[in-house]
Amino acid sequence: MRVERLDLTAWANALPSSGFEVFHTPEALKVLREHAPGELRLYGGFKGEQAIALLPLVVRRRSVGTAVFSPPPAMGVPRLGPIMMSPSPKRRKRERVNREFTKEVLDDLQLDTSLSFFRMVCGTDYPDPRPYSWNEMRVNPYFTYVLDTENTSTDNLLSSFSKSLRREIRDAEETDVTIEAVPASEGAKLVYEDAKSRYEEQGENYQLSWPYVRDLTNALSDAGRCQVYVARAPDGEYLSGITTLYSNDMAYFWQGGTISEYDGTTVNSLIHWRIIQDIADGNAPIDSVTAYDLMGANTERLCRYKAKFGAELVPYYTVESSGASMDMAKKAYSLING
Repeated sequence: MRVERLDLTAWANALPSSGFEVFHTPEALKVLREHAPGELRLYGGFKGEQAIALLPLVVRRRSVGTAVFSPPPAMGVPRLGPIMMSPSPKRRKRERVNREFTKEVLDDLQLDTSLSFFRMVCGTDYPDPRPYSWNEMRVNPYFTYVLDTENTSTDNLLSSFSKSLRREIRDAEETDVTIEAVPASEGAKLVYEDAKSRYEEQGENYQLSWPYVRDLTNALSDAGRCQVYVARAPDGEYLSGITTLYSNDMAYFWQGGTISEYDGTTVNSLIHWRIIQDIADGNAPIDSVTAYDLMGANTERLCRYKAKFGAELVPYYTVESSGASMDMAKKAYSLING
């Protein structure tokens, strides 16, 4: 295997037609390069001229050591990590590609000091992080809820929801609330300000800046990978909204969804239902999308609501440098970054 560092054009040419996250797209990576601190490195593994593995990383070098992230922290990127594209149907060969690519990338990073560390959150299509644990890294499973809309009807999807969720949707449908699907330029700022205000009301700092969210949603919207769903009262008043991102396979609940009521009825479930209907009916911006990622199944309080959609519990993995050096490096970086 030959491992190279790629530019965004070569990365775009190597990206497969499926099996990647929305933040693997060149449009998203370009915005991360402009806004995330550090150097964006795009690694590609090749057999001849054929790309068989990809991995985007952000590398931050400081006097105390090197920090490597995929995705970069505090940028609202839920998952990133490797993309494996071995053409062989044989497990032995696929595992060899995974193992060799991991070793080549880690060797190139030269994480050889006690204050250097590595953290990666893998995509749901990367099922085998064992090569990282074999390189003395810590691997932990996490989960998200993914609702599959393929080969089913909206009636069947609705019937799979919990009784209380169906009632919420019906009650909201009986009001005069309207749900609009609009481009990012028309709706992303409303959703952003709503989410930011809700965090501040709870005494928490909202980490995402508007210039970053604006650039990301506009870039993805131009590529057909972002759409904003907005709930409005009959007089046009904004009630709530969700910014949805799209890979080739999946729609992602990315931002928004703050709790809002109209006429005594919660409207948030109706927004989710409209997104799901559009996917199931083939009206998503990307025709090949057949699933809705409710984004995260790791917080008990939030799971009580998300589980009502009858979605599948899907695992993904985090990879971190292990041992005391990792804790020391995290502490050093928190001091540097204030």
